[in-house]
Amino acid sequence: MSLVMASATPLVLLRLFEIHDVHVVTGAPDFVFTSETQSPRLFLRKLVLDCGAVQADALTVDRLASLQKYSETAVQPRDSILATEVEWLNSIKADLVVSDVVPVACRAAAEAGIRSVCVTNFSWDFIYAKYVMAAGYHHRSIVWQIAEDYSHLPAFRDVIDVPLVVRRLHKSRKEVRKELGIGEDVKLVILNFGGQPAGWKLKEEYLPSGWLCLVCGASDTQELPPNFVKLPKDAYTPDLIAASDCMLGKTGYGTVSEALAYKLPFVFVRRAYFNEEPFLRNMLEFYQSGVEMIRRDLLTGHWKPYLERAISLKPCYEGGKWWRENKLHLKFAVAAHILQETAIDKNYTSDKLSGARRLHDAIILGYQLQRVLGRDVIIPEWYTNAENELGLSTGSPTSQMSESNSITDLCTEDFEILHGDLQGLSDTMSFLNCLVELNNVSDSEKNNGKRQMCEHKAAAGLFNWEEDIFVTRAPGRLDVMGGIADYSGSLVLQVPIREACHVAMQRNNPSIHRLWKHALARQNAKGQGPMPVLQILSYGSELSNRGPTFDMDLSDFMEGEQPISYEKAKKYFVQDPSQKWAAYVAGTILVLMKEFGVCFEDSISMLVSSAVPESKGVSSSASVEVASMSAIAAAHAFQGLDHLQADKVHLCFGVNLFRQSYTYFARLSICPRDLALPCQKVENHIVGAPCGVMDQMTSACGEANKLLAMVCQPAEIVGLVAIPSHIRFWGIDSGIRNSVGGADYGSVRIGAFMGQKMIKAMASTRLSQSLSSANGVSPDELDNDGLELLEAEASLDYLCNLSPHRYEALYVKLLPESMLGETFLEKYTDHGDTVTVINKKRTYGVTAAAKHPVYENFRVKAFKALLTSATSDEQLTALGELLYQCHYSYSACGLGSDGTERLVQLVQEMQHGKVFRCENGTLYGAKITGGGSGGTIQQRYKSATGYLPFIFEGSSPGAGKFGYLRIRRRISPKS
Repeated sequence: MSLVMASATPLVLLRLFEIHDVHVVTGAPDFVFTSETQSPRLFLRKLVLDCGAVQADALTVDRLASLQKYSETAVQPRDSILATEVEWLNSIKADLVVSDVVPVACRAAAEAGIRSVCVTNFSWDFIYAKYVMAAGYHHRSIVWQIAEDYSHLPAFRDVIDVPLVVRRLHKSRKEVRKELGIGEDVKLVILNFGGQPAGWKLKEEYLPSGWLCLVCGASDTQELPPNFVKLPKDAYTPDLIAASDCMLGKTGYGTVSEALAYKLPFVFVRRAYFNEEPFLRNMLEFYQSGVEMIRRDLLTGHWKPYLERAISLKPCYEGGKWWRENKLHLKFAVAAHILQETAIDKNYTSDKLSGARRLHDAIILGYQLQRVLGRDVIIPEWYTNAENELGLSTGSPTSQMSESNSITDLCTEDFEILHGDLQGLSDTMSFLNCLVELNNVSDSEKNNGKRQMCEHKAAAGLFNWEEDIFVTRAPGRLDVMGGIADYSGSLVLQVPIREACHVAMQRNNPSIHRLWKHALARQNAKGQGPMPVLQILSYGSELSNRGPTFDMDLSDFMEGEQPISYEKAKKYFVQDPSQKWAAYVAGTILVLMKEFGVCFEDSISMLVSSAVPESKGVSSSASVEVASMSAIAAAHAFQGLDHLQADKVHLCFGVNLFRQSYTYFARLSICPRDLALPCQKVENHIVGAPCGVMDQMTSACGEANKLLAMVCQPAEIVGLVAIPSHIRFWGIDSGIRNSVGGADYGSVRIGAFMGQKMIKAMASTRLSQSLSSANGVSPDELDNDGLELLEAEASLDYLCNLSPHRYEALYVKLLPESMLGETFLEKYTDHGDTVTVINKKRTYGVTAAAKHPVYENFRVKAFKALLTSATSDEQLTALGELLYQCHYSYSACGLGSDGTERLVQLVQEMQHGKVFRCENGTLYGAKITGGGSGGTIQQRYKSATGYLPFIFEGSSPGAGKFGYLRIRRRISPKS
């Protein structure tokens, strides 16, 4: 019997080739297999069939390079690879193909009519799907192709779990230490990064006194301090790991498995864009084996608090007992037995699921890594049942109000509300209840041994409960009309949704501020005494791969006497991609410093908890920014300045400065509109996402169950439009992620500004020609109206100020369909947009991107007028038609997706199908409007795609209407 293994685990082979010929197809060096296995039945064939993930450095995956490399390796030569592999499999008469989830190997086995098995802990469509967000729509075909290749076996549906696979020990801890000349009294850490960050120099002071560090992967030329020991390249790391007191490195299946098996505390640093990490990290946390180190502290040598914390852990994973006591190949025996049984048809599971079903799963895999309201789990949501998620997270606010009384009683029993009103919002009540529970985390862990998530522990130590805490709330928004035309000055219609972000914020004098241990150690190391520190915790971050905490000295925002530039702040936050999220929160502080002269002399603690799903097009980022800035403004409503110079105003939002007993007070008051604009600056200049202003404006200024009508020039509110009682709006999640920071959104914005620049140039040329030809013509004969229009168009501030008929009459035929960035810059110098940068090597669509805002502005005006017209079927049909036109114009820019196209198609089928027309209403437009059919579309979409979508329904007040809560924990008599 012949077995084919693509990139096999060497020790699994030990059991297999006792009775089988084993052909290994791999790009790895021979010694990887021959060092552990010697057999005449082992055949090695050198061939690379996939490329994995390309590393930018030891801690960061290069997403674009990974997709490009995979395309070069397995997509472009795909047909020839399949033909060659099918022919080869038949020539050796293979009985089973085993791969570490190589997509083309699965497909080749299927075409050769051979059974195949994947041995892995992930799939490449899951890994690559999230990379597509950064790369752009044109790379999505890679994910679909991988999913389709997997569809020929029931991968990740019929799963056989095996114990953690780890390498066996050759020597005991005592033997290893004796060979190294290291006594048992010396604390030993092994540095295991598989290569080190470029330009990183290890220093003696990085280690606590009395410690030694074993360094894996050091270059031959690298010089190390005396307390660091360079290991040979062929050193057997399992023995060294087991002989150490803790390990410092990056997460990976091998390192995590061996740390758990040998009960070794693992100090780990997050790997950017490494999608396996949440699972590995949660396993370390569950078995009390992991301590997370911030990348900044790794590179600056701030290791001591992490190492000391690590050796105090008591790892409790027992799955490695057989390895430690018997040194048996137990795990490999299990895996080999399963493969053997499968090969002889004893353990073979038929393909119960069609290829189309597995392809549909791809929608769920990589695009669903975000928090869902009501969930508190430790694995990404795609891993669980979509129906259960929906049951936990849907329902209108009115249906939830029945529960509010008991929650209110609980909140008011534990917190005294000194300012503000809960307004009957159940999510705010739940958030306050969450704050109540935080103070009990440490006690519950001590008393009943219950393990707590890392973020819960950090949150419990965030606040001084005896002091005031400020709570703010900002909702996401549903884009009814206007969409991506906001940055071109369009009228938009937006409604705040039910889901919102909450922020709890507290300011304290640095001398009494509660600091996390690593932040305290870093401050003590500076020897400057207590200084203002910002600490932020992102609740629910464990469901993604971002770090749950962020902290910084507020002095890092200063350069001498002035705040740092936005560009420097942007670079500051991108240093560690796992903490880049903090730019949305901490960035609000820098904007207040730069734009309004605010000086922060107190420390700040912030807890951010958002139920607005990320990358679903409902402004999750804007809700975080607005809630954060609202909390900061609320907490700094009054600030005593008696110890400052009288001529220096430190808080100057609408400053009311008056003299009283030689003490100066400044009132930090800001209206919702004036808060939204600086929040947009956070996203544009610090985060680097080129969004318009409608997201922040809706989150700040919106009102429940009303459309916010706003002209984005830059942010002028026209009014609030009541939604007629016979009309309802829904948002339905297609399951495919998007991002305003993604490549597609930015390129369309650039294309629109290119078009505007070209139109202005055309108008200027026409104006010059008209004026030249008018020489000698009497004033009565001049077409002054035409000249005035050309003058306005030659200085066009916003593309939406150009009327559709002028666009069609004068400009559309002269605009190129697309243009290379370099060609545009040579002719026009710049495109006039301060938040995007033209890539010289990229081609941008111009006609569609410029046409959309011109016509969208007209469509939104018509939509607004129709809402107030007489109720009729014609009214609803016209509203729906405008929605359809908006959708197709948006898609023409290249921003659509398979999921949204399918949703529109389903709506149209229902609208025109007689069976769906009834007295309860029907659907009229592509954005799921109408009277009561949202659930039907939900089920039909599930039938069409296999994915049960989340429905956004209901509305809630914006941050301005909610205001803020000032609360204080009630201290019981016993306390």
